[in-house]
Parts: sequence; structure tokens; C-alpha cells
Amino acid sequence: MSQPTVSVSLRAQHATIAESKSLVSEILNDAWDPKTNPSGFFNVGIAENVLMHDALLGYINQKVDLPAKYLTYNDGGGGSRRLKGAITEFLNRHLQPIIPLQPHHIIVTNGVSAAIEHLSWVFTNEGEGILLGKPYYGAFIPDMSTRPAAAVIPVDFNGSDPFGVAAVECYEHSLLAFQHETRKKVRALMLCHPHNPLGRCYPRDTIVEVMKLCQKYRLHLISDEIYALSTWENRVDTNPEPVEFESVLAINKSNIIDENLVHVLWGMSKDFGANGLRIGTIISQANRELHAALQGPSLYSYVSGLSDYITANILRDTDFTDRYLRLNREKLAAAHQFVAGYLKDRGFEYQTGCNAAFFLWVNLGKRYLERHPQMQYEGHSLTAEVMERLLQQKVFLASGIAFGSEHPGWFRIVFSQPMEYLQESLRRIEAALDE
Repeated sequence: MSQPTVSVSLRAQHATIAESKSLVSEILNDAWDPKTNPSGFFNVGIAENVLMHDALLGYINQKVDLPAKYLTYNDGGGGSRRLKGAITEFLNRHLQPIIPLQPHHIIVTNGVSAAIEHLSWVFTNEGEGILLGKPYYGAFIPDMSTRPAAAVIPVDFNGSDPFGVAAVECYEHSLLAFQHETRKKVRALMLCHPHNPLGRCYPRDTIVEVMKLCQKYRLHLISDEIYALSTWENRVDTNPEPVEFESVLAINKSNIIDENLVHVLWGMSKDFGANGLRIGTIISQANRELHAALQGPSLYSYVSGLSDYITANILRDTDFTDRYLRLNREKLAAAHQFVAGYLKDRGFEYQTGCNAAFFLWVNLGKRYLERHPQMQYEGHSLTAEVMERLLQQKVFLASGIAFGSEHPGWFRIVFSQPMEYLQESLRRIEAALDE
């Protein structure tokens, strides 16, 4: 009998293998619930903010009166005129761009992941590079490489502060090494600002130096600002001193970088705790070629009419959004204070000086070795061992392996959950390390 033939493409096979190594689907399908699934996972690894769900749902459920137009293709795949208008007005207030946003600067996508994939597809030919500093948000790699086939170049900082001006030399070194080794161009640099998983914002001086590097090599600067409005007061540790968020759009780029090389991403998933609405935004104020190139492919990232309508309702209501963002920041500050205080009191090493997003970068490997001094590990085998023990305790964190950590044993803890949920999660984490 002949061997069965493979029925999918090579790229599909690669995607299948990559997905088989991801735990996210398993965790989402086995989430703890006190009534329906008491043996499920406590999930403090996936970046979802549930602290304001009641407030947002209460607002949405009072405001849905869907016109028939939203059952049609409406104004096309890049978002309705109404939604683009609402986004521009909202972001002009909160990001304070030097050049005010206009609706034609914006392409709306079904989530920021789709926006990232679009930009990778537009800016790179197969095998060309995109620079990405370590540690990084793990999904950046598949977003930029699985279908667009770009080569993501992880940048080591070798002990330098990734938020400092000196880090720009590391980006340049990685760029030159890649181009020398592959004879292919680097086309873009991805900046996550505020940073995932480190929870810090880039200082203006560093952003300006990154812009100069991009101008020098004609790189597209992509600033993912999906956590832009999820900043808060750090009440626990201020070393290094937290930096206030300033959008790339708010920096005067004259004599620094061409405007057509600068692109910003934003969406509803994080600042409004609404991953499920699937609203992402590409902001490119001067690159007409980008907008023309994405008119056709926007068909594949079409936003649901219902999400389009609901999001415009939310963003146009200035009183509601001001109250919402203020309360969200207060709750995030309190949650960070609880988790950071817990870690600090117990002597855990973690990334200090955070003031943005909703996670902490913590060294669980160090604590595990302190409690098991006889154990020996090489490289990221320590991270894998700790991860296995966490899963045995039915608690899920994002592993440093998936985030390109330069050092073993680091994990991302998401703290945007109710206090009781965080208490039980932390208890299980310590139990995993004590075993």
C-alpha cells in the first residue's frame, strides 16, 4: 500500500507544527470556573483585562440599536466612515499627535494581529527582515512570519537597558549581521510601546534615536501602541523611574525621519478590555502606497458590522470613555500594587519601574533553584521545568521561552484579574515552586 500523501502546503505544515507547541487553545478551552469547571486552569498568562467588563457591558447593552446598513458590506473592508471618524477624534484627544489624525490616515482591521500581518506583508519580500527587541510579545513572530514569510530578527541587548539610547546600537548590529549573512534587506523595526512583557514606556530620547536609525537604513518604524491608555501610577517600586507614555505620533519628526516610514497600531483589545470585539487600527499619515496596497487585502480583515457600530458608539462618548479610562487606571494600579507587593514581600526578582499594561515580568526560575539547590539545568531547560510544574498546579503563565527571554526562568504574570483570582493564582505559583 502506498504511503498517504500530505494534503497541505509546506507553509501550512509549518503553521501546524508551530500551533501544536502552543498551549493557548488548551488553556482557553479549559478555563477555571467555580461552578462549571472547578478543575480548570487559572489563567494569568493570556493578556486579557477583565477588571472593567461589567462597566463596558452595561454601556454596550444599553446602546445597541443596529441600523440595517451594518448588515451590509457598509463602507468597505477598512472600516466604516463613522468608525474612522470616531477613532480619529478619540486618538487625537488622547495621543495628541503633532499632525492631527484624519479618517483617511486609518485602516481598521479585525484586531491588531491582522494589522501586524498586513504591514509585514506590505513591507517585506519573502525572507526579508524585521527587527524585534528581546524580550518580545510571543505572537509577534507568527504574526509577521507565518503567512507574510518575513524573517523576524530577535535583537539581543547583552545586559544593556532595552529602553536606553545604547540599545539602538544593538538594533544596528543585528541589522548589519543579518544583511551580511543573508544578503537580504531589513525592511522594518517593530517597537512595542508601552512594552509587552516589561510594562515600561520608551523615553522620547530613545524613540528619536530609533527613528534616526530607521531613517539611516530606510526602515519602516512600526510602533504597536495597543497599551497606550493602560498606564497607571506605580505605588510599589520606582527604580528605574517610570517614564510617562508619549506616542510616536506626538513627536515632531522634522529632520529626524520621513513621515512615510512611521506607522502606529492601536486597538480596543487592551485599553478597553475587549479582545473579542476584534478592532485594530493601522495609522499611517503619509504613506499612500501602503493605503493603496491594503485596499484589496482589507477584505480578509473585515470587521464585523456589529463591532464597527459598537466601537464607534463607545469612542464617540467622551464622558463615558473619560470615566472608563480613569477607573481602569485606578484598578490596574491597585492590582499591580497587590501582585508586586506580594512578590516583593517574598523576595521574588521581578521587573521594577513598570507603569503600563497589565503584567509583571518575574524570575520564577531563580526562586525554584533557591528551593531546589540540588537541581541542575542548562539554558531554558529551567524555564521548561518550571512551566511543567505550573501546569501541574493548573495555573498558566506566559513562558519566557515564547517571549525570547535572554535569560532562563522568566515568566509574564497578568494581574488584570479580581483580587480573589490573583490570590489563588499566586498561591498555586508558589505551590509549583515548592513541590
